[in-house]
Amino acid sequence: MRRYCLALLFALCCGIGAANAESPSLVRVYTNAGSFLVELDNARAPLTVANFLEYVRAGHYNGTIFHRVISGFVAQGGGYDEKFQERPTRAGIPNESGNGLSNRRGTIGIARTGDPHSANAQFYINLADNAALDPQPSRWGYAVFGKIIEGMSVVDEIGVVATGAGGPFDKDVPMKPVVIEKIEELK
Repeated sequence: MRRYCLALLFALCCGIGAANAESPSLVRVYTNAGSFLVELDNARAPLTVANFLEYVRAGHYNGTIFHRVISGFVAQGGGYDEKFQERPTRAGIPNESGNGLSNRRGTIGIARTGDPHSANAQFYINLADNAALDPQPSRWGYAVFGKIIEGMSVVDEIGVVATGAGGPFDKDVPMKPVVIEKIEELK
């Protein structure tokens, strides 16, 4: 918790991620299944949004896939290409799961490992209300940093694709790749 507070204080003092804290950022996600628009919450998740936008601006997501789709739960992507080659990432960021945003249907969150402060580039979209991913008094949660505001029907289509084993994963991989062609920041 101390690490998170210090990082947040540093970010706010230096203006990192806070430049547009009062107005949300928008990104359009283009996939081979269609596109959808995401509103990023700069005010409640400034570090996570700044991190995500750095990856967007660097073109990190271009050509990555949704490598994990669990119908009625989440669609996760942004880390692997179609050959299941993992994209290089920067160090993990502080966990902002206590920001008041909940893992509800249509929200976007930052994926992480068991280490609460390990999130980097991979993200997930909640296909249903997933309050179990929210923080609890005894543990960290998974940070929500935005919501789908247009094109949820595309996300719903992604959420019901046929899945199975693929690459290093023994299940939940779309049998026909769902490719993130690009993510574009809208000005």
